[in-house]
Amino acid sequence: MKNYILQNENGVYFECGYSCDNVIYLSLSGDNYFITDGRYAIEAKLYAKNCEVLISNDLLKSARKILKKSKIKKLHIDPHDFSLFTFQKLQENLAIKFVQKPNFSKLKRIIKSDHEIEYLKKAMCLGRDGFEKFAFYIQKQGLGKSEKNLFFKAKQFLSFDGEYDLSFDPIVAINQNSAKPHALPTKDTLQKDDLLLVDAGLKYKRYCSDRTCTSALNKNINFSRDQVFKTKLEQKVYDTVRLAQEKAISKARVGMKASKIDSIAREVIDKAGFGKYFVHSTGHGVGLDIHEYPVISQRSHTIIEESMVFTIEPGIYLSEQFGVRIEDTVVMKNKKAQIL
Repeated sequence: MKNYILQNENGVYFECGYSCDNVIYLSLSGDNYFITDGRYAIEAKLYAKNCEVLISNDLLKSARKILKKSKIKKLHIDPHDFSLFTFQKLQENLAIKFVQKPNFSKLKRIIKSDHEIEYLKKAMCLGRDGFEKFAFYIQKQGLGKSEKNLFFKAKQFLSFDGEYDLSFDPIVAINQNSAKPHALPTKDTLQKDDLLLVDAGLKYKRYCSDRTCTSALNKNINFSRDQVFKTKLEQKVYDTVRLAQEKAISKARVGMKASKIDSIAREVIDKAGFGKYFVHSTGHGVGLDIHEYPVISQRSHTIIEESMVFTIEPGIYLSEQFGVRIEDTVVMKNKKAQIL
């Protein structure tokens, strides 16, 4: 794509290695412009690569000035990237055709480079260590603590006391609350034999990790995949989700439609009688954004390619009872899925 404009922070970072919360990035026939304000002047000039850094008090005005001087006839823009007001002001009285290409920046990033995969792997390994530290805390001090307190502690351990940014606010859900896929923390307290679901991740050099564990609260509380629950129903649901996840990972192949990976997991859950309780897609891409491409869903026609990175996270959610989700992030290498 020859001529395009970006405002999304991660999209801009991918282009030049630096970004901030007030930027317009233009790429016009190979000439690249990073337009920002004086607050970011020093860092932008130091870190933004392969572009001219322009400092402005009015980013839109500066972008329009560059576009007026250019001889381009078309400019690609992601309609998700700009507000309606900004878009209207940007194109006003310009003799340029604005071509809407939704998510073009994310689609450029769908295949990960070797160094991106290394960053993602490092993020996943750090995330695993954070989970282990959190499990140790729960063993020693977790009983009687509320979800809200455990949510705070999960942020502390996953960020390594603030050393790393989080991929997203963790999900920490006990028993009934775990039946909500994106549960918010409550005042409910953790007790012996409870079911606990934790979904969390951190960023390494801006690249995200994402992992979900469902655990039984006994004396050996941990976030391994081997779990023994207090009721037959909890155990059946957990074992079903685990089998669905393992099958989807083991059978995923380069050249397969993303919808096929989804169906592999879904068939296991359907066969066990829990199909209607699997209420979301099987996975999503992970990179600079926590949700990228490919989407691993029933409706996705994306063909899986080498070096794509995405989650496999089937789940079963029994309202007013409990929910189970198991999630790992995988990379397609040598035509198969490898857990990062």
